[in-house]
Amino acid sequence: MAESTVASSAPSTVNLAQTDVIAKTDPEKLSIHSVEYELPEGGREAWMTMAGAWMVQFCTFGYINAFGVYQDYYTREFLINKTAADISWVGSFQLAIQYALGVFVGRAFDAGYFHHMMFIGSTFYVLCIFLLSLTQVGQFYQVFLAQAVGMGVFPALMFLPSFTIVSHHFKRRRALAMGIVTSGAACGGVIFPIMLNQLGQHTKFTTGIRVSGGIIGAMLLFANLTMKTKPAPKQPKTAESVDQLSTDWKGIFTDLGYLASLAGAFFTSLGLFYPFFYLQLYAVTNGVDEQLAFYLLTLLNGGSIFGRLVNNSLAPRIGSFNLVFGSLYACAVLIFVMLKIKTFAGLAVFAVLYGFTSGAYASLMPANFVGFSNHPGEYALRLAIAFSVVAPAILTGNPISGALLGPTGSFTWERPIIYNGIMVAVGATFVLISRILYIKRKGKGQWV
Repeated sequence: MAESTVASSAPSTVNLAQTDVIAKTDPEKLSIHSVEYELPEGGREAWMTMAGAWMVQFCTFGYINAFGVYQDYYTREFLINKTAADISWVGSFQLAIQYALGVFVGRAFDAGYFHHMMFIGSTFYVLCIFLLSLTQVGQFYQVFLAQAVGMGVFPALMFLPSFTIVSHHFKRRRALAMGIVTSGAACGGVIFPIMLNQLGQHTKFTTGIRVSGGIIGAMLLFANLTMKTKPAPKQPKTAESVDQLSTDWKGIFTDLGYLASLAGAFFTSLGLFYPFFYLQLYAVTNGVDEQLAFYLLTLLNGGSIFGRLVNNSLAPRIGSFNLVFGSLYACAVLIFVMLKIKTFAGLAVFAVLYGFTSGAYASLMPANFVGFSNHPGEYALRLAIAFSVVAPAILTGNPISGALLGPTGSFTWERPIIYNGIMVAVGATFVLISRILYIKRKGKGQWV
């Protein structure tokens, strides 16, 4: 495309309220990639969309972050006929399906089905929460169908699209906007454990489930009404641009740095979520008063809020890779330290620190995957591949911990603690290797 063509046609073909056309390269080599389309930054619709996306994160992943309450309740009261390993399959499946369906949900989003997925996901997710409150004592299959399957599949239709919708409204402040949105998951992990535990103590646990279902229903209704799509203007295709944006499958699967990141995410996912599932049960079985133990998950997720926001702000100066592998080594050390912590004060400090360090991984690791991309057309693909890789690890990690814990009533905590500490340390090492390979390939940049 000649420079004169761009200069003369841009004002008449592109809405000036939406874009500015800026030449980025030598005019003799001008191509479609030298034209940058800038979406409106902020505005009422953008901030309302961000608020709705925050509520989706609060209601979906935030509720999953409270599974440690269910793990404790099911193990000691509701499903005493099942082992801790059996019960952890519920939460693991619920969490893993969020990632496993990422490829299909992403394609549906790109095809324009965002609002369809939001409506279907919201409606049936809330229905499954109320169905969970109707399950019978000792009936594992009922719990699994309602919570693992229903409350896993339908939130998956909303979880990932709520990230993507933010990029329709923000560019320069996109990282900040997405950081705020992801904090919704941690905030949900603060509120829901308190709600479920307190209502379970003063009324019935099923009452807590129904109240949370009502709140989630109201918040998702607001989200459905406020989130709007605003895709960037489509750019004309040229032979050069099509060639540059074509998928290089061989290049992706021979990119050693990217593969090392995938390995790091896989091993990390085998062990990172252990405290989120077992911390409350660990505290109660080690003599911590139940009224105090109930607040540990709240402290854990509260630390995660600050971990996400602080580390996102530090990443441009310190480097995303540095923060990720450093925080993972810190997580591994903290897991090993659990062996010696038996008091509420010690566990409270552990919860805040672990939430802070694990929050860095949750918020920054996706950016590392994207950093290996050769062009924007690979962003979604590399993330989808990563989600597919970590899903089996998320699915099996906590059941393995439950099996190592032993049969119901024995609670041999040393074995799962050592196992999870090793897995997270191995994951951190692979991320460090990935950083070294990234520098060899691309040199130092904002990711390292």
